[in-house]
Amino acid sequence: MPTLKISPPLKMRAAQIKVLLMDVDGTMTDGGVTLLSQPDGGALEIKTFDAHDGQGLTLAATAGLRTGCITGRESPALLRRAKEMKMEFVYMKQPVKMPAYEEIVRKAGVTDPAVAYIGDDLPDIPLMRRVGLAIAVGDSVPEVRKVAHYTTKAMAGHGAVREAVELILKSKGLWGAMIDKARA
Repeated sequence: MPTLKISPPLKMRAAQIKVLLMDVDGTMTDGGVTLLSQPDGGALEIKTFDAHDGQGLTLAATAGLRTGCITGRESPALLRRAKEMKMEFVYMKQPVKMPAYEEIVRKAGVTDPAVAYIGDDLPDIPLMRRVGLAIAVGDSVPEVRKVAHYTTKAMAGHGAVREAVELILKSKGLWGAMIDKARA
């Protein structure tokens, strides 16, 4: 992973973050939705999560960042991953994300400048326009990159969440201390 170059204005935004929220499909995953056909006509959904992103979320929790996701889909795999990553806020089946966002901000007792959001597609734009730090994954749609304060070098599901966490923790001056606290 290349060394992050953080401009002073970006560092000021990122240093204020207390809550890191994100989309799931196309952000925490590469956007692929694999459905495994079952004999009864149903389907099992398979999601692939990146280990580097997982380490980033673990470091975020260790550093005291509160994390969560807002997604339009429902997924037992996501619930399991979110629990493993100690995500505090998990909102599924949210076709419109703003009500969930407003509830999270209220529950967390923070204001918009203290929230970062990682997104990749059009439903993420309203939140990205509102938060203190809007992050687009490297392969997000052009409209999302246009409203983002930062676009990751990493692609969705391949370290983009980890890069966002690193940006925030480095801006807060916590990254060095977190390296010694990293756990498998």
